Amino acid sequence: MTRLTGSALRVTVFIGENDTWHHKPLYSEIVHRAHAAGLAGASVFRGIEGFGASSLIHTSRLLSLSEDLPVAIVIVDTEEHVRAFLPQLDELVGEGLVILDDCEVIRYVGREEASGKTDMKGKKSL
Repeated sequence: MTRLTGSALRVTVFIGENDTWHHKPLYSEIVHRAHAAGLAGASVFRGIEGFGASSLIHTSRLLSLSEDLPVAIVIVDTEEHVRAFLPQLDELVGEGLVILDDCEVIRYVGREEASGKTDMKGKKSL
């Protein structure tokens, strides 16, 4: 597992949930590529309302527009690893917004590291 504490870089990608890459959801392609690149982690968040460069408001309240809600993919790792991943985002993101923020990682611990190996019910195994 990747160890990550202290100074880091957060990249956030804002796209529409209907955006695709080779007939597959774009957010899924980004997450899988981040995983394959060995980045510390990636999460996808679905928005309930928003607009971007097109100025078209997408909202879950209007049935006609609720199919393409905003999606944010957040990836955090060291600056070196994130910047090495940016060319892949440049290839994948045709429409959307990609931003970088400095951040500080206070705690980054996986389940097994936090409490020892556990079974499906959360009990420690030997």
